[in-house]
Amino acid sequence: MGNDVFEITVNAVKLIVVFLLMVQAVPILVWLERRGSAFIQNRFGPNRVGPLGLLQLLADAVKFITKEDFAPDKAIRKLFYAAPVFALIPATLAYAAIPMSLPFMVPAFEMLGSTWGPYTFRVQGYEIGVGIVFILGVSSLAAYTILMAGWGSGSKFSLLGALRAAAQVISYELALGLSIVGVILLYGTFNLTEMIQAQQGPLQFTAFGHTITSAVSWIPNWGIFYQPIGFLLFFAAAFAESNRLPFDLAEGEAELVAGFHTEYGGFKMLMFFIGEYGHMMIASGLATTFFFGGYGIPGITPDELQQIILGWGFSEAGAGGLNSLIHFLSYNVKFAIFLWIFIQVRWTLPRFRYDQLMDLGWKTMLPWALANTIATAVIIYAVS
Repeated sequence: MGNDVFEITVNAVKLIVVFLLMVQAVPILVWLERRGSAFIQNRFGPNRVGPLGLLQLLADAVKFITKEDFAPDKAIRKLFYAAPVFALIPATLAYAAIPMSLPFMVPAFEMLGSTWGPYTFRVQGYEIGVGIVFILGVSSLAAYTILMAGWGSGSKFSLLGALRAAAQVISYELALGLSIVGVILLYGTFNLTEMIQAQQGPLQFTAFGHTITSAVSWIPNWGIFYQPIGFLLFFAAAFAESNRLPFDLAEGEAELVAGFHTEYGGFKMLMFFIGEYGHMMIASGLATTFFFGGYGIPGITPDELQQIILGWGFSEAGAGGLNSLIHFLSYNVKFAIFLWIFIQVRWTLPRFRYDQLMDLGWKTMLPWALANTIATAVIIYAVS
C-alpha cells in the first residue's frame, strides 16, 4: 500500500475512487442501453423524467433501495443473501487491477515540517505482477455467485438457470483462457503494464534477427495485428462469461422467467446488475489492454507526448500529470467503444439455443483457440 502515511492514504483513496467509478458507470450504462435499444428498435426510451430521461436513473435507484426485502419460504437464507454481495466483489477486485493510464510522478514536497516523496502513483487500484492470472482467477469466481443464487433461492427456475450457467462458464472459460495464451507468448509477460508498453510506437515485425517497421507512423503496434483470431475468440467468449446476449442462457426470460435471479428484487437485484455490468467493463478493459494498446495513443509514444507538453511551458510534474490525463482519456475512448458493442450486440442478435451454445463452445471456439495457440508458439519459435 505504501511506505508512509501519505502514500498509504492516497492508495486507499485511489481504491475507493476506482470502485466508485465502476459503480457510478452502471447507471449511465443502463441509461445508454435503454436509450440505445429504443433507437435500434425505432421506439422511445426513457424520456419523461428529467432531460433525455436522465433522472429516470435516480427514480430507479430510489425504487430499488426502498422496495420490500423478502426471501422465499423455501430459500436457504444464508446463500440467498450472500449471493448478491459476492456477485459484486469479483468484478470490483478484477477491474481495479487494470491499468488505465501512465503512472504519474509527485515530486518531493514539504508538509507538517517533514519532507514527503517523491512518489509514483499508478492509475489503477493496485498492480500485481501476474495481473492477467489474478483477473481471470477472481472474475471466474462470479460463477459461484450464480450457483449460490440458484441453489439458495429454492426455486426450480433459479436452479435450472444456475445449472445452465455452470455448464456455460466451464465451456467458455477454456476458450477464453486459451485465446490469450497467444498474447502471453507474444509479449512474454503476465504483467498488463508491460503488455501495453510493448504495443507503443508504430507497427513493427521482428523475424530472423531483422526488424521491419511500418513506413506509416500512425499505424500502431497493437496486438490485434498479431492475434486477430485470438481477439475474436476472446471477445466472443467474454459475452458468454458476462452472461450477455446472445449467451444469456442462464437468465433466458422465455424459458426460465428470469433464471438464477428470478426470486430477487430491490437492492439485491441491483447488486446483480452491477456485477453483470462490472464483468462487461472487465472484458472491455482487457480487450483494450491486450489487443488495442491499452491507454496508448496511435502515432505518438508517451515520451514524445511528454516532450510536446514540456514545450508548452509546463513543469516536469505538471507535464507528467497532463500526459497521464490524456492517456486516461485515450483508454476510456477505447473502453467506451467496446461497452457500446456489448449493448449493440444484445439488441441485434437473437439468443442461442442451448445445444447451439454448447456446440459453439466445445466444437468451434475451443479447437480454434488451441490451433491459434499452437500456431503462435510455432511461429515465435521459428522466427526467434
